[in-house]
This record gives sequence, C-alpha cells and structure tokens, in this order.
Amino acid sequence: MQSENNLDESLQLREVQELQGHTDTVWAVAWNPVTGIGGAPSMLASCSGDKTVRIWENTPTPNTTSPSWACKAVLEETHTRTVRSCAWSPNGKLLATASFDATTAIWENVGGDFECIASLEGHENEVKSVSWSASGMLLATCGRDKSVWIWEVQPGNEFECVSVLQGHTQDVKMVQWHPNLDILVSASYDNSIKVWAEDGDGDDWACMQTLGNSVSGHTSTVWSVSFNSSGDRMVSCSDDLTLMVWDTSINPAERSGNGGPWKHLCTISGYHDRTIFSVHWSRNGLIASGASDDCIRIFSESTDDSVTLMAHRIS
Repeated sequence: MQSENNLDESLQLREVQELQGHTDTVWAVAWNPVTGIGGAPSMLASCSGDKTVRIWENTPTPNTTSPSWACKAVLEETHTRTVRSCAWSPNGKLLATASFDATTAIWENVGGDFECIASLEGHENEVKSVSWSASGMLLATCGRDKSVWIWEVQPGNEFECVSVLQGHTQDVKMVQWHPNLDILVSASYDNSIKVWAEDGDGDDWACMQTLGNSVSGHTSTVWSVSFNSSGDRMVSCSDDLTLMVWDTSINPAERSGNGGPWKHLCTISGYHDRTIFSVHWSRNGLIASGASDDCIRIFSESTDDSVTLMAHRIS
C-alpha cells in the first residue's frame, strides 16, 4: 500500500470550469464518445431535476491553455418530470434520456440541432437509468416498477421492445451493458446485481446469474456498476459503504444461478462513510467513486493485482 502523500504528488486534479445553467439537482452527465478526439471539440450532456437536458461543448479560447465550455443546446418541453439519466449511442449521433415521467426520449443530433425523434413508453412509473449496447442496436431502461426493458433499434429510428425482464424484487437503480458483448447488468434496491443475456438461440432474455449476499455480494442497495475497458472486470458500489470488484472474464453469458462464472474478487471499504452513489472505471484503469460524504475517491490497481487507494480525495 502506497501512502496518500506520495500518490497525491503524482495525481493532480483541478477544477477547469463550473458549468452553470440548470436550476435544480444535476443527476447525471455523459460524454459523447466520438468527440474530443481528432480535433473534434469535446461534448457533454447533463440532465436535471429541472426537466431539461443541456448539451455542453468546449472550444479553444485564444491566449489561454484551457478551452472554454459553453452550453450549445437546452433540450426541454419533452419531459414533464426530473430527467434522471442520459446516455449517448456509440456513434454519438443519438442521445437517450430517462425521466421520472415514465418515458425515455431519443434525441438526434443533426448539424448541432437536437430533435426528439422517439418517446419510449411502457414503464409504470419513474425510469431510473438508460444504457446503449456496444453495437448501438439495443437500448436498456429500468425503473421503480422493478422491471428492465430491452429495446431494439429498427430502421427509420423506430424502437421495439423485445423483452421485459422481471427478476428484481425492488426498484432497479441502474442498467449497464458489457463493453463488448450483448450482456446486460442491472443493480437494484433489493441489494443484488443481475446478469442478463439472450437464452440460447431464441429471442428470449433470461437472468444468467445473481450477484447477491449469498456470493459475498452487497448487503444494501446497489446504486451503480461499471466495467473496465476490456470487460473482464466490473466494479459496483452500494449503500453498504463498499465498492466490490468482480471477475467477469470467464463465460460471462453462462447461466449459473448464484454460484457461476462471475466471481467476487475483493471489497474496498473504509474510504467513504456515507452511501456511495456512483462509480466509474476509466479507460486508463482508474476507478472513481462518489458518495454523499461529499467526497470523490480515486483508486488504482497495484502490480500485485490487489486494489489499493490511489489516495486522492476531492471534497
């Protein structure tokens, strides 16, 4: 274990700009995956309790080293309640937004103008999370009604529900696709994580494994999950004040109930003292966690395959 002081010297995080515009809680942000490379300005979407989604873009500022961020569009008058989640399609052309009004809106970026091209209905009440598959052909949503819906993208920007997954016993907080495979993970208020995949040669989807307390899982609400870039590891966070790292490398779509191929590798605890609501595994291997203790922690994996604190606290 390296000391926090030594690691702090190698990791410098600073605020570049505060983006102002929303008039209520900002619930989620999402980077457009095809921007910020090859000279294309970075683009960010944010969604809020003010019922709007804002699109932010950074542009070079003369005589400064840091680009300036500006709001390029406000997506409004579509959702009638809080917008809880937003996600870009892999090609960056479509943005999905999930709302407490029980709908998921699909927005298309045409030359910088955003148009709502579809509104997906079916959940009984609040939609809590939305996620695109790696191919961009499938979209998943989840909600307070304890269900997970899988939508297939059809020609002409049509969306068809191909499966409604009923497995959780409580509010489903988040859905997340595997970065390379058509495997879906859902996290719930019932303290469990469920792994979903197509069942055999048919079009039916089924729960392949449940990661719960019986397999060294979380003991309270699971709020968020995130895969590493290769998809062979996953991290989860919970109301139980822990982060858990899972091995997802062996036969990830194999049906196996509670004792299958997804294995608990380690538990990271003692770094947050209130509910951990968010976790993300970056492309360069760092894990960031955010909690209601007003603290963000950054973790890295040591050379001996154990996970150690990279020791940067942002509060």
